[in-house]
Amino acid sequence: MLSEKGKYASATANRRFVWNQIVWPLILEINDVAFSLKQFQVRRDQICKERDMTVTVPSRGLVSLVQKGILVKENNAYSIHFRLIPYMRLRADCDYATAIHEVRIK
Repeated sequence: MLSEKGKYASATANRRFVWNQIVWPLILEINDVAFSLKQFQVRRDQICKERDMTVTVPSRGLVSLVQKGILVKENNAYSIHFRLIPYMRLRADCDYATAIHEVRIK
């Protein structure tokens, strides 16, 4: 997002942006725990066009969400961590801080 940030802060900002602006709204829109790469790309392109930005940030953010365990990738599909499913069922606001907290609870 901003080049003045360090590597880790930038990665967190990318994840936060992708989760809050693309992934969670997409999950609520389709009302399913999983989405295809194509569904992500359509939403990503729409957000990038609205914000006049390249697809680099959202692409990095998606990969980073998988690395953090918030999303699970299988072939060309992504699904949310099982601890986030109740939020989807309630159609609750699940921001990045909530998502990372739920996934990290042992």
